[in-house]
Amino acid sequence: MLELSDCKSIESLPTTIGQLQHLTQLWLVACENLKELPQSIGNLSSLPMLDLSGCNSIESLPTTIGQLQHLIELQLKDCENLKELPQSIGNLSSLSRCMSIESLPTTIGQLHHLTKLRLVNCQHLKEFPQSIGNLFSLSMLDLSGCKSIESLLITIGQL
Repeated sequence: MLELSDCKSIESLPTTIGQLQHLTQLWLVACENLKELPQSIGNLSSLPMLDLSGCNSIESLPTTIGQLQHLIELQLKDCENLKELPQSIGNLSSLSRCMSIESLPTTIGQLHHLTKLRLVNCQHLKEFPQSIGNLFSLSMLDLSGCKSIESLLITIGQL
C-alpha cells in the first residue's frame, strides 16, 4: 500500500511508480495539485484499488489505466476537473464514485462479465452510452446521489 494523503506539493508522480507491480492500494487522496498520472501506472498489474479523491487538478486519466486488470475500485470523489474517462476504462471491472464525470465511454459495453456498477454521487453524469445495454451480467446498478437520475433511468429504459 502506498498512501500519499494531503500531498498538496506533488504535481506529478515519477514514471518509476510503474515498477511497483505488487502494489495493492494506491491512495493519492487530497493531492490537490496532482495534474496527471504517468502512463507507467498501467504496469501496476496487481492494483485492485486506486483512490484519487480530492485530486481536483487532474483533468484526464492516462489510457494505460485500462491495463489495470485487477482494478475493481476507482475512487474519483471531488475530482472536479475530470470530465470524462478514457475509452480504455472499458477494460476494467467496476467503477465507483465519480462526481464530476459527465459521460461514460462507449467501451463500457465491453464489460460483459461486469456484475456491479456503482456510480455513486455522479452529479454531472447526463447519459449512458447505448452500449450499456450489452452488460448482460449486470445485477446491480447504484446511482445514489446522482442529480440527473431521472434522465439516466429514461436512457436505461430506452435500451
